[in-house]
Parts: sequence; C-alpha cells; structure tokens
Amino acid sequence: MGEKTTKLPLGIIITANHIVTVCLEDIKLLQDFYDGKVKGMATFKKTRFLFLILYKTATLYLKYLREINKKSEEIEWELHKSMKNKELIGLLNLEKSLVYFTTSLKSNQIVMEKLLKSNSLEKFSEDEDLLEDVIVENQQAIEMANIYTNILSGTMDAFASVISNNLNIVMKFLAAVTIILELPTMVASFFGMNVALPFQNSPFGFVYTLIISFIFSSFAALVLIKKKML
Repeated sequence: MGEKTTKLPLGIIITANHIVTVCLEDIKLLQDFYDGKVKGMATFKKTRFLFLILYKTATLYLKYLREINKKSEEIEWELHKSMKNKELIGLLNLEKSLVYFTTSLKSNQIVMEKLLKSNSLEKFSEDEDLLEDVIVENQQAIEMANIYTNILSGTMDAFASVISNNLNIVMKFLAAVTIILELPTMVASFFGMNVALPFQNSPFGFVYTLIISFIFSSFAALVLIKKKML
C-alpha cells in the first residue's frame, strides 16, 4: 500500500422530490449506480436508494479490508527474507489506513442506527430489512478492521523485537571478534618495547611471537565459544 491514503466525505441530501449526493471527486461507489450495476436501484425510491448507497459502502469497506490483509501478509513474507525498513514502513502505512477505516466505519454505524430509529424518513418493511443488513455488514467490517489492526500491531512489535535481537547478536559477535584480534596486538606491543624481552636475540623471535599470539587468540576464542558468544 504505497499509495497515499485519501479520505473523501460523501454528503447525501434528501428533499421531498430529490436526492442529492455531494462529493469532492468522482468515486466508484456512485459510478456503479450511474452505470446501473446495482440491483434494485430506483432513484424515485429515495429511502431505498440511500440504504443501497450505505450497503454498497459497507461492502466496499469489506473488500478493501481483505486487500489490506492480503497486502500485510505479502509484506510480512518479505520481512522474513529482508528485514528492511521499507517493509516496516509499509506495515505502518497499512496500520494507519486501518485507523482511518475504523474511524469511518464507527461513524457510519452511528448514522445507520439513528436512521433505523428515526421516523423522519419514510421506510417500508423491506427498507428496514435492507438497513438492518447494512448495519450487520458495517459491524462486520468494524470487527474485521479491529482484528486486522491488532494482528498488524502484534506483527510489527514482533518484527521490531526480532530486528533488535539480531542487532544484539551482531554486536555481541563483533565484540568477541574484537577481543580475539586485540590479543595479538597486545603481544606485538610488548615485543615492540625498547626493553629486555624474551627471544629478542633469537633468530626465531618473530616466529615465537606469532605462536604466542596464536595461542592467546585460540584460548580466547575457545572461552568465547564456550560462553556461546561466537
């Protein structure tokens, strides 16, 4: 979900003889009504038309929630292989989208419940059944959004812990390697001093120095391996 999240409010005005929809941009939701793709749609049945718009909105929320879940699973699979910031940022963007979804769905739920109880709109029995179906669909979308949000949040926390643990392992390994490499340097420093030292007059002094360095480094490596630092 690399695309920018866009929030577009849709206003619906119902008068005695007309129903007016107001939106800043053309949206696919209303385009389906224009193209006659929505069954049971009739503009002269204003209440039914309103409820069909709400029902179409709820189904689109469910569709996009499934797409978000599918995308999060793809990013999670990529994280298993790469552990890069790009994937974590992708999960963060999905989580932000779910927050917007949840907020919008809860607002819609409040409006729908008020419409169900209100007598200001003329409603037939089939209209009330349709509105109840819309409320059920919207509630299902809310629950799905909450579930996906919790899963996504847990996934991000888990991968953050994994990345932190991997960093600790690398730092521990580098510290162990530094200790092993420091011992030959220390031995060489002793033999580089202008004081009397063993093997300074021996033709094999350099070889003896290398052997001593190797012994110290090997001993340090064995100790670190035993302590599981290597």
